[in-house]
Amino acid sequence: MLFRRRAGARVILGVVGVLCGVGSTGCGYALAGRGSFLPAYIKTIGVPTFANRTTVFNVETLLTQKVRSEFIGRGRYTVLPQATDVDALLTGEISAISIQAASFTAANLASRYVITMTARVELRDVRANTVLWENPSLVFRQEYEATSGSNSTDAAAFFGHDVNALERISSEFARTIVSAILEAF
Repeated sequence: MLFRRRAGARVILGVVGVLCGVGSTGCGYALAGRGSFLPAYIKTIGVPTFANRTTVFNVETLLTQKVRSEFIGRGRYTVLPQATDVDALLTGEISAISIQAASFTAANLASRYVITMTARVELRDVRANTVLWENPSLVFRQEYEATSGSNSTDAAAFFGHDVNALERISSEFARTIVSAILEAF
Protein backbone atom coordinates (compact mmCIF):
# COMPACT_ATOMS: atom_id res chain seq x y z
CA MET A 1 0.00 0.00 0.00
CA LEU A 2 2.86 2.33 0.88
CA PHE A 3 4.50 1.54 -2.47
CA ARG A 4 1.33 2.54 -4.36
CA ARG A 5 1.14 5.92 -2.55
CA ARG A 6 4.77 6.71 -3.36
CA ALA A 7 4.29 5.66 -7.00
CA GLY A 8 1.13 7.80 -7.19
CA ALA A 9 2.96 10.75 -5.66
CA ARG A 10 5.78 10.36 -8.18
CA VAL A 11 3.28 10.32 -11.06
CA ILE A 12 1.58 13.47 -9.74
CA LEU A 13 4.92 15.23 -9.26
CA GLY A 14 5.97 14.16 -12.76
CA VAL A 15 2.76 15.53 -14.30
CA VAL A 16 3.10 18.81 -12.37
CA GLY A 17 6.74 19.08 -13.51
CA VAL A 18 5.81 18.52 -17.14
CA LEU A 19 2.96 21.05 -16.96
CA CYS A 20 5.26 23.65 -15.40
CA GLY A 21 7.84 23.01 -18.12
CA VAL A 22 5.28 23.28 -20.88
CA GLY A 23 3.76 26.40 -19.35
CA SER A 24 7.11 28.16 -19.20
CA THR A 25 8.29 27.43 -22.75
CA GLY A 26 6.68 30.58 -24.14
CA CYS A 27 8.52 32.92 -21.77
CA GLY A 28 10.93 35.17 -23.61
CA TYR A 29 10.64 33.55 -27.02
CA ALA A 30 9.12 34.88 -30.21
CA LEU A 31 9.23 33.94 -33.86
CA ALA A 32 12.32 35.27 -35.55
CA GLY A 33 11.58 38.46 -37.46
CA ARG A 34 8.38 39.16 -35.54
CA GLY A 35 9.69 40.82 -32.39
CA SER A 36 10.58 44.44 -31.82
CA PHE A 37 12.73 46.19 -29.26
CA LEU A 38 11.51 49.65 -30.25
CA PRO A 39 9.47 51.69 -27.75
CA ALA A 40 5.74 50.92 -27.91
CA TYR A 41 4.78 54.50 -28.81
CA ILE A 42 6.67 54.32 -32.11
CA LYS A 43 4.03 53.76 -34.76
CA THR A 44 5.37 55.76 -37.71
CA ILE A 45 8.90 55.61 -39.09
CA GLY A 46 10.17 58.20 -41.53
CA VAL A 47 12.58 56.86 -44.13
CA PRO A 48 13.68 59.70 -46.40
CA THR A 49 15.83 58.85 -49.42
CA PHE A 50 19.34 57.84 -48.37
CA ALA A 51 22.28 60.02 -49.40
CA ASN A 52 24.47 58.64 -52.18
CA ARG A 53 28.18 59.49 -52.08
CA THR A 54 29.07 56.98 -54.83
CA THR A 55 29.15 57.04 -58.61
CA VAL A 56 26.49 54.31 -58.86
CA PHE A 57 23.43 55.97 -60.33
CA ASN A 58 20.14 55.64 -58.42
CA VAL A 59 21.46 53.18 -55.79
CA GLU A 60 20.09 55.40 -53.01
CA THR A 61 16.56 55.20 -54.42
CA LEU A 62 16.61 51.41 -54.70
CA LEU A 63 18.14 50.89 -51.23
CA THR A 64 15.67 53.30 -49.61
CA GLN A 65 12.69 51.64 -51.30
CA LYS A 66 13.85 48.18 -50.24
CA VAL A 67 14.26 49.30 -46.62
CA ARG A 68 10.78 50.88 -46.65
CA SER A 69 9.27 47.71 -48.12
CA GLU A 70 11.01 45.54 -45.54
CA PHE A 71 9.58 47.64 -42.67
CA ILE A 72 6.13 47.56 -44.26
CA GLY A 73 6.41 43.78 -44.68
CA ARG A 74 6.84 43.42 -40.92
CA GLY A 75 3.33 44.89 -40.60
CA ARG A 76 3.80 46.81 -37.38
CA TYR A 77 4.71 50.30 -38.55
CA THR A 78 3.50 53.01 -40.87
CA VAL A 79 6.43 53.99 -43.06
CA LEU A 80 6.53 57.48 -44.53
CA PRO A 81 9.03 59.03 -46.96
CA GLN A 82 9.47 62.22 -44.93
CA ALA A 83 11.51 63.33 -41.93
CA THR A 84 8.70 65.25 -40.20
CA ASP A 85 5.55 64.17 -38.34
CA VAL A 86 7.00 60.72 -37.51
CA ASP A 87 7.85 58.92 -34.25
CA ALA A 88 11.24 57.65 -35.45
CA LEU A 89 13.52 58.67 -38.29
CA LEU A 90 15.79 56.31 -40.23
CA THR A 91 18.54 58.05 -42.15
CA GLY A 92 21.24 56.50 -44.25
CA GLU A 93 24.20 57.33 -46.42
CA ILE A 94 25.89 55.06 -48.93
CA SER A 95 29.51 56.13 -48.65
CA ALA A 96 31.25 53.68 -50.97
CA ILE A 97 30.65 50.86 -53.42
CA SER A 98 33.59 49.01 -54.84
CA ILE A 99 34.02 45.97 -57.01
CA GLN A 100 36.99 43.64 -57.25
CA ALA A 101 37.64 40.59 -59.33
CA ALA A 102 37.59 37.49 -57.10
CA SER A 103 38.46 34.74 -59.57
CA PHE A 104 39.60 34.47 -63.16
CA THR A 105 39.18 32.20 -66.17
CA ALA A 106 42.08 30.53 -67.98
CA ALA A 107 42.01 33.47 -70.42
CA ASN A 108 42.65 35.79 -67.44
CA LEU A 109 39.17 37.32 -67.54
CA ALA A 110 37.23 37.91 -64.34
CA SER A 111 34.71 35.14 -63.67
CA ARG A 112 33.51 36.30 -60.21
CA TYR A 113 33.37 39.68 -58.52
CA VAL A 114 33.18 40.77 -54.89
CA ILE A 115 31.05 43.86 -54.38
CA THR A 116 31.56 45.81 -51.16
CA MET A 117 29.13 48.47 -50.04
CA THR A 118 29.79 50.75 -47.08
CA ALA A 119 26.99 52.72 -45.50
CA ARG A 120 26.02 54.62 -42.38
CA VAL A 121 22.52 54.07 -40.97
CA GLU A 122 20.87 55.63 -37.92
CA LEU A 123 17.41 55.25 -36.35
CA ARG A 124 16.51 58.15 -34.10
CA ASP A 125 13.59 58.44 -31.67
CA VAL A 126 12.18 61.84 -32.64
CA ARG A 127 10.16 62.28 -29.44
CA ALA A 128 13.06 61.59 -27.04
CA ASN A 129 15.73 62.85 -29.48
CA THR A 130 17.85 59.76 -28.83
CA VAL A 131 19.54 57.28 -31.11
CA LEU A 132 17.77 53.92 -30.95
CA TRP A 133 20.08 52.08 -33.32
CA GLU A 134 23.03 53.00 -35.45
CA ASN A 135 25.81 51.50 -37.47
CA PRO A 136 28.25 54.17 -38.64
CA SER A 137 30.28 51.78 -40.77
CA LEU A 138 28.07 49.02 -42.10
CA VAL A 139 30.02 46.92 -44.59
CA PHE A 140 28.13 44.58 -46.85
CA ARG A 141 29.80 42.15 -49.27
CA GLN A 142 28.40 39.85 -51.93
CA GLU A 143 29.97 37.71 -54.63
CA TYR A 144 28.55 37.60 -58.13
CA GLU A 145 29.26 35.70 -61.31
CA ALA A 146 30.64 37.85 -64.08
CA THR A 147 28.02 38.72 -66.68
CA SER A 148 28.77 38.51 -70.36
CA GLY A 149 30.28 41.69 -71.66
CA SER A 150 31.24 42.90 -68.18
CA ASN A 151 34.90 42.84 -67.26
CA SER A 152 35.30 46.03 -65.25
CA THR A 153 36.04 46.96 -61.67
CA ASP A 154 33.93 50.11 -61.99
CA ALA A 155 30.81 49.52 -59.85
CA ALA A 156 28.64 51.84 -61.95
CA ALA A 157 29.54 49.95 -65.13
CA PHE A 158 29.02 46.58 -63.44
CA PHE A 159 25.54 47.48 -62.19
CA GLY A 160 24.76 48.93 -65.62
CA HIS A 161 25.34 45.44 -67.08
CA ASP A 162 23.89 43.42 -64.21
CA VAL A 163 20.81 45.13 -62.76
CA ASN A 164 19.85 41.89 -60.98
CA ALA A 165 23.03 42.12 -58.88
CA LEU A 166 21.99 45.57 -57.64
CA GLU A 167 18.51 44.23 -56.89
CA ARG A 168 19.91 41.29 -54.89
CA ILE A 169 22.39 43.37 -52.90
CA SER A 170 19.68 45.94 -52.12
CA SER A 171 17.25 43.28 -50.87
CA GLU A 172 19.87 41.69 -48.63
CA PHE A 173 20.93 45.10 -47.32
CA ALA A 174 17.31 45.96 -46.41
CA ARG A 175 16.69 42.63 -44.65
CA THR A 176 19.90 43.01 -42.68
CA ILE A 177 19.17 46.58 -41.57
CA VAL A 178 15.54 46.02 -40.58
CA SER A 179 16.31 42.77 -38.75
CA ALA A 180 19.13 44.45 -36.84
CA ILE A 181 16.86 47.31 -35.81
CA LEU A 182 13.79 45.31 -34.85
CA GLU A 183 15.55 42.37 -33.24
CA ALA A 184 18.26 44.44 -31.51
CA PHE A 185 21.21 42.55 -33.01
